[in-house]
Amino acid sequence: MGGHTRTGGQNPPDGRTGPAADPYFPDNGDPRYRVNRYELALEYRPGPNRLAGTARLSAIAGRAPLTEFFLNLAEFKVGRVLVDGRAPHYTHRGGRLRLRPAKPLPAGAAFTVEVHWSGNPRPVRSPWGGLGWEELTDGALVASQPVGAPSWYPCNDRPADKASYQISVNTPSPYTVVGGGRLLTRTTRASTTTWVYEQPAPTSSYLVGLSIGLYQTVLLGDPGLDGVRQSAYVPTHLLPQFSRDFARQPAMMRLFEELFGPYPFGEYAVVVADEELDVPVEAQGLSQFGTNHVDGVRGSERLIAHELAHQWFGNSVTIADWRHIWLNEGFAKYAEWLWSERSGGRPAHEHAATAHRLLAALPQDLRLADPGRKLMFDDRLYERGGLTVHALRCALGDDAFFPMLRDWAVANRHGVVTTAAFAAHAARYAATPVDGLLTAWLHRPALPPLPVPA
Repeated sequence: MGGHTRTGGQNPPDGRTGPAADPYFPDNGDPRYRVNRYELALEYRPGPNRLAGTARLSAIAGRAPLTEFFLNLAEFKVGRVLVDGRAPHYTHRGGRLRLRPAKPLPAGAAFTVEVHWSGNPRPVRSPWGGLGWEELTDGALVASQPVGAPSWYPCNDRPADKASYQISVNTPSPYTVVGGGRLLTRTTRASTTTWVYEQPAPTSSYLVGLSIGLYQTVLLGDPGLDGVRQSAYVPTHLLPQFSRDFARQPAMMRLFEELFGPYPFGEYAVVVADEELDVPVEAQGLSQFGTNHVDGVRGSERLIAHELAHQWFGNSVTIADWRHIWLNEGFAKYAEWLWSERSGGRPAHEHAATAHRLLAALPQDLRLADPGRKLMFDDRLYERGGLTVHALRCALGDDAFFPMLRDWAVANRHGVVTTAAFAAHAARYAATPVDGLLTAWLHRPALPPLPVPA
């Protein structure tokens, strides 16, 4: 999360080399198959917080025949279930919908799954509080990182399994529905409206965003000049503050496109929920903020930069499993410092010095490249991640660092990456070896000295 949220990491996401379960969340995600596309048709009534849905998944079996497989889905009532049009044997307990097809699916075979479900969605319990579908005072939003997606739809809930999505939501007409991706249609019949969004880019289940509320729509910047359509959905009473707080987002977009390569999706939306949120939440093509992030004096501008940077680092360039989360959060943290440096604020080296002082006073028990589930959202991971990127900048020099950074995002656009892949990538831009530097920052818990430019 912005500012928050398997040995198989070395394996391709299609299961060709016997991928393992995620070491942090072994109950989430089935590596024996992959999903190409989800089509979700939802009906939601905010008053009773009632959700009914149909999911159609297009998937491909891995290297071995599938006699059974599972989807993650919270404790909803499950209605009809079909695999390739035929009813499978299934069980649904412990957040897993386990399916045994009428006959085994051959290795490498394409297949379809259809699931109908209904109930009252609620967040999935986790060490970080509730995750996923969150009922608001008037509406709802989705904040799924890392394992909250099953709180509202059946999915293969592992970050490396990226798919395209089409999401249709029918809800009472006063409400606006915001999804990541392009709004295809909005159709009103009687007292309800159906909103249909398409996200063609490969998307991890935890990054499928949705927000339902009473919003005014605002355009940020000029798509003709900025190249990317940037929309905002804001409660009416916050529009004056919002217009100041988010005024520089189009400039951020231009800077990040310069530094990280073209924006990886078709459009970008921000939502301000009419409620306080602990932290902002990134989703694919969409970021969600709370009323506490809108103060009229740009008090949360670093978080606006952080969430936007996640569109490259985390959303387009996606981690193979949760051990590598620093590749999301360290790069988004460093993007905050780069925005500060390029927009007239403190330079990155001052932010680095502040972060180093902070970390030096805290326990030295975090291994950045494999923090463990307990520490994966620890504030130290964010700060040390940013410092690691800065240490590389100091070692490489700007003339090599910035091409390295851009090439990482461009070469892995819509891909899946690991820490080892990044280390190999960075080494190609170094005049002298950086293995020792990366080992110290990534794999050893002791804090290295403050990096200084060579």
